[in-house]
Amino acid sequence: MMSERTKTILAWSIIPQILIVKGLSFFPGFIESVYSNGFYLLVSKVMRYTFGWLPFSFGDIIYTLAGVYIIRWVVKNAWRIRKYPKQLLRDVMMAISLVYFSFHLLWGFNYYRKPLHEVLDLETDYSTEQLLEVLDTLTIYTNAFHNNLAGSDTIKISMPYSKVELLNKSTKGYGELQQMYPHLNPAPPSVKRSLYSLPLTYMGFSGYLNPFTHEAQIDGLIPLHKYPVTACHEQAHQIGYAAENEANFIGYLAAVHNQDLYFQYSANIFAIKHCLFELARRDQELFEIKRDALNLGILKNYEEERLFWMGYQNPLEPIFKETFNTFLKANSQTDGIKSYSYVVALLVNYIKKEGVPKR
Repeated sequence: MMSERTKTILAWSIIPQILIVKGLSFFPGFIESVYSNGFYLLVSKVMRYTFGWLPFSFGDIIYTLAGVYIIRWVVKNAWRIRKYPKQLLRDVMMAISLVYFSFHLLWGFNYYRKPLHEVLDLETDYSTEQLLEVLDTLTIYTNAFHNNLAGSDTIKISMPYSKVELLNKSTKGYGELQQMYPHLNPAPPSVKRSLYSLPLTYMGFSGYLNPFTHEAQIDGLIPLHKYPVTACHEQAHQIGYAAENEANFIGYLAAVHNQDLYFQYSANIFAIKHCLFELARRDQELFEIKRDALNLGILKNYEEERLFWMGYQNPLEPIFKETFNTFLKANSQTDGIKSYSYVVALLVNYIKKEGVPKR
């Protein structure tokens, strides 16, 4: 049984923890070398070896049990709110402190590593003209690619694989990518459909990484053409890239370097969509011109995705997204979820430097 003194110490430890985390956030080089490319790699591999082989999400089960425990605890201790408010607050702060410590030790310090563009030696600035040039290049290539896969520019692409097959194939692109960037290594694999796919969909999320078990969780309900990049995106989180925009870019690279043509298609329409979003922000008229230059079949895949999310819209979705947005900003992701400009900067400058990846 934990002593009262120990509980108090643990509760107050949240303050020095926050100060240490914020202090270390000013030293991204240290985080990059010592944590992200050192301690974290060992922890992550141990977690993936421990839980990756399970055919179900162990992390989701832990969350379920934790939820049941919290509800039981609240019901059982409700009477203490008036009688022992200080002790109750201390117990809550102790739990928060332990979760905060575990989160940062197991994964959270990755939020403060060096920016990806510095690691890959890419620029972050780009002009509208450069954006248009890259978008035109992607459009020409992807239109031709789509024609070869579909046999017609008016037919949308339908994945010829099951959900399990798509998840199993998602790690293969990383194998190819490692030839250029050896540190992008998600082995052993731990990619699974979340047991909470329906709630995830209503919240508006395609997937998430469990920071305590390092299982990459995919929303099992999303359209199949979204599986490749989504799975690769969550694996990017898994290997230590916490920022959403950086995980988007690495997810694109892993999918486009996959030998499977359907993965390449998924990656390219993903890149085009982000470029179009940024163009729409800058020039609505040009956006409409460039959007209409895409094959009708590609637009049908976009429409399939739009209709899917519209079917699950609900009044609580904006609240969930704003909560996650606030969480990201609290962890030095100043743009939150809406970080298209930076991911497009990575895409534009990478393609300018290396060209459109072709397998």
